[in-house]
Amino acid sequence: MRQIRHPGPVAATRTSAIADAPIHLRFTLQPGDRVDAGIAKGFAAAGCLGGVVAFDSGSCDPFQFVIPAVSRDGAHAAWYSDVFSPEGAVEMKQCVGIVGDRDGKPFLHCHGMWQTSDGLRMGHMLAPTCVVAQPIVVTGLGFAHATFSATYDAETHFTLFEPVAAGAQAPSPPTSSLLVRVRPNEDVCLALESLCTSHGIASANVFGIGSLNEVYFADGRQMHSHATELLIRQGRVTSVDGAPRARLEIAVVDMEGNISEGEIRRGDNPVCVTFELVIEPLALFP
Repeated sequence: MRQIRHPGPVAATRTSAIADAPIHLRFTLQPGDRVDAGIAKGFAAAGCLGGVVAFDSGSCDPFQFVIPAVSRDGAHAAWYSDVFSPEGAVEMKQCVGIVGDRDGKPFLHCHGMWQTSDGLRMGHMLAPTCVVAQPIVVTGLGFAHATFSATYDAETHFTLFEPVAAGAQAPSPPTSSLLVRVRPNEDVCLALESLCTSHGIASANVFGIGSLNEVYFADGRQMHSHATELLIRQGRVTSVDGAPRARLEIAVVDMEGNISEGEIRRGDNPVCVTFELVIEPLALFP
């Protein structure tokens, strides 16, 4: 399987997971809200510290985003493009975000697809600069006793979300969801299956965003870009012959701005920089 070399020492632990009971969320961002601030407000109102959100309605004006790019300084394995600032209102088509904190303040890491005056585009939203123009309905899973916290990662030299316990700890029921991070060069499907096995999860929904080192689809298509940005359109874990089996359908953008969609091939899609996930169990192994 493909490997990408990062500048720092390889961390011994390749996946991280924290369990907490999920709180189902639904709220609306209003015109004039900044996307990040509006989502932070919705989480705070529900007593949640972090989690995952999705939205596919409304628009923003102004709006800014970046796409993956070759590293400019040699200190990272990949980097970001120059900022794109489309003219006029930008319609949200499908967006997934991980909610947590950075430097003690709420922070949103969001990938998505949006309709601009230049056509359909995809990338990494610069949420603090994006202002809601038409209402955006947000759904998601929030957590009161766990979150994602942005910390410096010595392996990649990026500041990345890491799942952490937070607040007053409450007992986690067996059906608690998992807040997850997968590190570079791990196949994302196999990592999910391993985590489900260790937590006794037979079937689950999977939500999240991340990056892959090239993308190999189940139908044979390939995206030859060592840096990508993607979101999970539909993620499922089911029990096959008594073991969890992951299937992920994604939307992904490469370093040229090309967008591809489809189910990825299990066992042949290594993480580039990071993958941030929420696993929502549907059934446990007996």
